[in-house]
Amino acid sequence: MSSETLKTLFHPFVSGTVEAPGEGERVLFLGAEAGFALPQGFAAALSAVQGFRPLYRQLLAQRIETTPEVEGEDYDAVLVLCNKHKGENEANIAEALTRVKMGGLVVVAGGKEDGIQPLRKRMEAFGLSLEHMPKYHGVAFWFGAPADPSEIVAKFAKPAVRVDGRFEAAAGMFSHDRIDDGSELLASRLPVDFTGDVADFGAGWGYLSVEMAERSPGVSRLDLYEANYAALEAAKANIEENCPNVPTRFFWHDLAGEQVKDKYDLVIMNPPFHESHAADPALGQAMIKTAAASLRSGGRLLVVANRGLPYEPVLAGSFRESGETCRNARFKVLWAKK
Repeated sequence: MSSETLKTLFHPFVSGTVEAPGEGERVLFLGAEAGFALPQGFAAALSAVQGFRPLYRQLLAQRIETTPEVEGEDYDAVLVLCNKHKGENEANIAEALTRVKMGGLVVVAGGKEDGIQPLRKRMEAFGLSLEHMPKYHGVAFWFGAPADPSEIVAKFAKPAVRVDGRFEAAAGMFSHDRIDDGSELLASRLPVDFTGDVADFGAGWGYLSVEMAERSPGVSRLDLYEANYAALEAAKANIEENCPNVPTRFFWHDLAGEQVKDKYDLVIMNPPFHESHAADPALGQAMIKTAAASLRSGGRLLVVANRGLPYEPVLAGSFRESGETCRNARFKVLWAKK
């Protein structure tokens, strides 16, 4: 998220166009990110919500009260910082309208690449008395919460989606409405009847972990590491539904920024490879190095990646042996041994 979008969100207050919430008021900040300074006169208590672990840690470092999921209600105002995920933005607006007082202020901002203009027009179509202000290559718009927000909430709320008849996921999670093709390819190469300790790095809503548990129900331990808090909560439910007898633990964790304390015999992963709208292998490379540090001697890594991503050099530099298991038109499955 660009710091410009944060500046867009707070500009109505900075410019004096909108009166800043004062002492004794409570403000909820959905999609919060670090890097902002509260405008002069903004004296309300701010409760930030951020479920993505790296951004959550940045907010805590800025000494901002932050939780991974929404708590409380009857807020005097809600701020919504949009990102590139349309479903998540709409869900946050629905959440805002269920948490704010009737007539309370709702301020929404996003960059043009985040679809903020179409979102503003959809909000106007509900008949709200809405004002807006373009600034810093984005747009902020604001309105008073209607007495009956049920129509907007019904349109924008994103209930869980049933995937493949076995899983539940929701908007904002990676591949929330289908099994990812790369993960499916990796699942087809998971070992059968494995009995050691396994970690799923970037576990998402749990597809690979369930596949691993079903192929090897005798694993000693299966640990899921995921940075998206809501996805990890979904993974807990999906594990419980599909393979409740496998010993599992769940870690809300930033694999690129936080140390993994345990050691494993096998790490499986489908690392994310996009930062904003561009392919960026740095996160996957960092996760590979974390996997190498988390494996016992002789332990193995199985990782799926887009064919064009340059993971082979970091595998060669971090492991005793490495190679390719298979590939198709889009993906490759790589292996490495410590």
